[in-house]
Amino acid sequence: MTAPDSSPAAGDAAPRVAPNFITEIIERDLSAGKYPQVVTRFPPEPNGYAHLGHTFASFLDFQTAAQLGGRYHLRLDDTNPLGESQEFADAIIDDLRWLGWDWGEHLYYASDNFGRYYEYAEQLIRQGDAYVDSVSGDEMARLRGAANEVGTPSPYRDRTPDENLDLFRRMRAGEFPDGAHVLRAKIDLASTNMKLRDPVLYRILRAHHYRAGDAWCIYPMYDFQHPIQDALEGVTHSMCSLEFVDNRAIYDWLMERLGFEPRPHQYEFGRRSLEYTVVSKRKLRQLVQEGHVSGWDDPRMPTLRAQRRLGVTPQAVRAFASQIGVSRTNRTVDLAVYENAVRDDLNHHAPRVMAVTDPLRVILSGPDGQPVPARTLDLPYWPHDVIRDSPDGLVGLPGGQRVPPEQATRPVTLNSDLFIEREDFNPQPPKGFKRLTPGGTVRLRGAGIIRADRFETDGSGQVTAVHATLLGEDARAGGVIHWVDAATAVPAEFRLYDRLFRVPNPEGTNEDELAADLATEPEPDFDPEQPGHEDAGLPESRPAETGFLRFLNPDSLRVTRGFVEASVTGDPADTRYQFERQGYFWRDPVDSRPGALVFGRIITLKDTWSREAPRETKAAPRQQGKQAGKQKPDAKLDAANATAPSPAPASLSPEQEAEVTRLSARGVSDAEARTLARDPALLAFLSGLDATNDEFTQVASWTANDLAPGLRAGEVRVQAADLVPLAAMLGARQVTTRVAREVLARTAQTGEAPAAIIERENLAGGLNPDELAAAIAQVMTANPDKVDAYRGGRTALLGFFTGQVMRATDGKADPATLNAALTAALKG
Repeated sequence: MTAPDSSPAAGDAAPRVAPNFITEIIERDLSAGKYPQVVTRFPPEPNGYAHLGHTFASFLDFQTAAQLGGRYHLRLDDTNPLGESQEFADAIIDDLRWLGWDWGEHLYYASDNFGRYYEYAEQLIRQGDAYVDSVSGDEMARLRGAANEVGTPSPYRDRTPDENLDLFRRMRAGEFPDGAHVLRAKIDLASTNMKLRDPVLYRILRAHHYRAGDAWCIYPMYDFQHPIQDALEGVTHSMCSLEFVDNRAIYDWLMERLGFEPRPHQYEFGRRSLEYTVVSKRKLRQLVQEGHVSGWDDPRMPTLRAQRRLGVTPQAVRAFASQIGVSRTNRTVDLAVYENAVRDDLNHHAPRVMAVTDPLRVILSGPDGQPVPARTLDLPYWPHDVIRDSPDGLVGLPGGQRVPPEQATRPVTLNSDLFIEREDFNPQPPKGFKRLTPGGTVRLRGAGIIRADRFETDGSGQVTAVHATLLGEDARAGGVIHWVDAATAVPAEFRLYDRLFRVPNPEGTNEDELAADLATEPEPDFDPEQPGHEDAGLPESRPAETGFLRFLNPDSLRVTRGFVEASVTGDPADTRYQFERQGYFWRDPVDSRPGALVFGRIITLKDTWSREAPRETKAAPRQQGKQAGKQKPDAKLDAANATAPSPAPASLSPEQEAEVTRLSARGVSDAEARTLARDPALLAFLSGLDATNDEFTQVASWTANDLAPGLRAGEVRVQAADLVPLAAMLGARQVTTRVAREVLARTAQTGEAPAAIIERENLAGGLNPDELAAAIAQVMTANPDKVDAYRGGRTALLGFFTGQVMRATDGKADPATLNAALTAALKG
């Protein structure tokens, strides 16, 4: 499988998954020869469109495998017939391909294995590990017990395997109504992990499946299907978000009872939520169905369909996913991180042109009082910083060609009749206003300096026209404004998109209200009829939640009509522009027509939200289960106060924003740069660090992610400069990520130089190509029979050879390099 390439114009390496606890586990498993290669999967449920919340998980699954020389799969986890459709499945596939992922032949539909799941269920029954239960859902929840009391066996728990097989086959044959029976695993009703108290594996549900049709009237639960599907695909490391941590026990139990070997293992990472948005499919569907947005592809929505229509590039989305980091805790990501990734991408790809979104006419005369004669200007597409940063010295044209900077220009006509932005003229200017005023001067971008001599108004006092003089080159002006030529400019509609919600956490307050509702509902906290997948814990029959709707931003879309310079009419329709002083725009791919242009704003030039009032404190998460319902109001309030997370970080000050800019210029990711900029202790640690950008970036990452608690407590006994050699060794692959982390922790505690630890304990890894080739040849020579078997088709022996080479090199071989070299050698 291949990972997406970076844009040729960008000159940067493709975004990568930063070293983390999961990559360390995978590297260790590969080094030990546990698996011949890493195999991961991304398993969305096709009951909605992919959204920004999926980009992080898919990036982690796919890019990790690509970086470590493995393969990745896309799987549609489509075993719940309610709400799933081919439309959603096709859209997910298309959106992930748009992101640049290529899983080759490894596209799977879980529903294709309904028959195999059924066979494994019968195996569990024959082994005495599963039984058919016939109590109601409410009774099952009661018998299950609570956190402080053990469960009670169902009266049907001791049915014989033969009885259970007969009932299960009759369930399959459709003899019983929905809800009459379920198949449960027989595990441990006294377990402190409630998930292990005989979870439901199959339910009766007469519903049409979009792929299987009406062939089945029983469907597997997610906790049963998911691990089996991982094993069937040969997945090695199954990554999922933190809410499934308790479910891992079921995963492991099934792998043990069904005898899969080698078997996959589940690892949980912290979920990443995004401010100023919602990603619950129920709530997104509500926004669409109630007309708050125009559809699933409304550019204000967080779906990838919407982001594509907005004009965001796949490169920007992947860059964002690579910046937000992997950890074992849930975290809310500042939306500015995503927006900055979009800006950074467009800055080097969007040529500059001019457009006026709210036009005001300017009649221009020369110093002699005569109309300015028509002329054509040759204006550049690119500013100096883009030219300076070009990796090949060339810059792009709207059509995609790369040319020398002096050729990257476009013709712009200048006549005596112009349009400027209405807000760029003020007859009664406030103090500090640097644009056009009566008697004042301003520079027209690329055209010279004008002076406003007089202006006209209508009956309401609104300015309708400004009469101005184009001055000579010796004139002075304090500001610059953009403009278009009224004679040649093209009329256009402009859609000025902004954040859909006006508060960082639109679901926060509503969650409190929902918790209060749940406290009085008779519904049990355990519902065996729910499959336990995305949004599935909230049945479709629940009343619509409306609290989050009150936080909708009334200014999330403004539509204006104005003009854009004529040069754009000859450009490809998918060209993204920076309209000078306005933002980044492109033609709406749905509504724009050659004779009726519609431009949507992708993103503003700067973060206008960072100057807003301090953010609200995130509301406490709702409590789960019966215990929440038993609390008294005062106790519930106390619990909410006790568990409420701290407020979201305050907006950065101008000085902190300057630090972010400085750190980003050295290569530090946006998320880590913001963490460092907010913390004086972390900045002080890095102050004056003399290192290459790559080394600085690595030390900064360790500072933000590994050393931060110790630095704040004054317990780190090493200087940043002492870590530069360690960063250099990691960058040169002389040590593995795991070794670097271990040495980092020890040097922070003891103050001993990292290089000294590595040398004393012979921890340096990394073999040159000749040494690696020699080790591979030695192992192959010692095992000719296994070489022949591998070449005869027993490719699973790759794991044996990997382990042998690792032992022969004392674990110094880089796993990804070894995998590629070993595969090539064994193929002969």
